[in-house]
Amino acid sequence: MAAAPCSSLILLSLLCTFLASATAQSAPGPAPSGPINITGILEKAGQYTKFIHFLNLTHSAEQINSQVNNSHDGMTVFAPTDNAFDNLPAGTLNNLSTQQQVQLVLYHICPKFYSLTDLASVSNPVRTQATGQDGGEFGLYVTGQNNQVNVSTGVVDVPIYNAVRKDFPLAVYQVDKVLLPKEFYEAKPPAAAPPADGKKSGGSSSSDGGDATAPSTHNPGNGSGKMSVGLGFVSAVWLLCMGFLS
Repeated sequence: MAAAPCSSLILLSLLCTFLASATAQSAPGPAPSGPINITGILEKAGQYTKFIHFLNLTHSAEQINSQVNNSHDGMTVFAPTDNAFDNLPAGTLNNLSTQQQVQLVLYHICPKFYSLTDLASVSNPVRTQATGQDGGEFGLYVTGQNNQVNVSTGVVDVPIYNAVRKDFPLAVYQVDKVLLPKEFYEAKPPAAAPPADGKKSGGSSSSDGGDATAPSTHNPGNGSGKMSVGLGFVSAVWLLCMGFLS
């Protein structure tokens, strides 16, 4: 008689185990991750409010999301923290034109996925979204030594300490300084002087050239001109006298 309660407990335990297993099998698995969203990644990480603002302001966030979700090259973003923006000299951002604001944001984005290992051995300069077709401007210089990667612009040098996201197709690395491109600080060549008025200078040079090359009847060295005028005057006086005499 003592075996019956024991058997009941065993059956109850087996039933509970079966039900738990059935529930686990029928429960839906984790929802597949959606498309990559750069601003969502930065918002989750925190301390990137100002960079997010500029990404949205220049529509760079849309470009990043589109490329990483639809291309095979991926992208790399160097994300300055809020402290990095706060530590800029006063007026730095306000003195930038609209075009420079766009260039500044694009300068923090590379049109290719780079792991930290890739960055440690990449060929410099590294192209950014701000780099022109000729590749001669707005490039980054990245060096790696002893497992440490540094990014330099020629004006700013900063180490990479933290990877906000490191999986293909998007790598996002924290930087504690805003990457100010040296192109913003290089002296611009002086503007070319405006060309002289074509009509005025052309007429003047033509006139001067004509005086210099064409023979002139008013040339002081030309005696024939004086002689012609003198003979004409004498003839006129002689005819006038003959008229009075007649």
